[in-house]
Amino acid sequence: MLDIKRLQILLAVVEGGSVTAAADELFYTPSGVSQQLRKLEEEVGQPLLQRRARGMVPTDAGHVLAGHARSILRQMDAAIADLDQLAGLKSGSLSLGTFPTLGSSFLPLVISKFRKLYPSIKLDVRSTRLQELMGLLSRGEISLGLLWEYEWMPLDRADFELTTLFTEPTVLVVGADHPLAEFEEVDMAATASEQWIVRANMHPVAELLERSCNAAGFSPKISFQANDYQEAQAMVSVGLGIALAPQSAVMNPHPGVKILSLGPGAAARSVVLAQRRDRVRAPAENAFQTLLVDMGKTWIE
Repeated sequence: MLDIKRLQILLAVVEGGSVTAAADELFYTPSGVSQQLRKLEEEVGQPLLQRRARGMVPTDAGHVLAGHARSILRQMDAAIADLDQLAGLKSGSLSLGTFPTLGSSFLPLVISKFRKLYPSIKLDVRSTRLQELMGLLSRGEISLGLLWEYEWMPLDRADFELTTLFTEPTVLVVGADHPLAEFEEVDMAATASEQWIVRANMHPVAELLERSCNAAGFSPKISFQANDYQEAQAMVSVGLGIALAPQSAVMNPHPGVKILSLGPGAAARSVVLAQRRDRVRAPAENAFQTLLVDMGKTWIE
């Protein structure tokens, strides 16, 4: 069996053109290089190098063996890189940020599977609003950020690399005993006379409601401003009004409401994974991204 180290020495002599050059590259002494070459020639049973006035040149056998050595050493480097990546998933940590509707629906499923696959990776998860998530990403306080965008509110792609995980429709939330609850799908125009519950503090869903109602030919009448989707659903359940929500926000619906489709023309929200373009990604980040993309394919069906 040929010795890997001796193949490396042969290749260094062939590419460097001399024993001295190979010795300098590999931190050997010239005599040490010559000794290893003699042993390699004994192993293969024929001369591999010829001395010339300006150094060493390979024989035909030396050319052949150097070519194989180059391929073998390249494969060894690849094997070491793969092992290093595997080792990177046996320890370490991963920081990521999310927003509340995803943190209460899709993300826990991803985290559960990730922890089964990579139990030694420590996860640091933060949940906050969109602008703060982008700030955390920019400052390097989180490695991965789960963000969202609407067609009229696109994210800035200058600093972040964005990967779309899924696109989810806007749905209508009505009380379980509301007249519209007997339908599975309604048109926005059918809600023109309704009172609306909307998110407070200039939440993007307020603009979503305004745009959707205006497109259907009317302006919404607001009856209540909710601080979160759970509160909105509770108020819908007691008949204070109806509401719009992205589908992920109502994956765990209040028992007193029904979720209706607004048809193929409903506004859609894209959920994306954001990473800073200038950072070097750890193996744990790549593994988590792969899982996010795979599970995102079947989240909204």
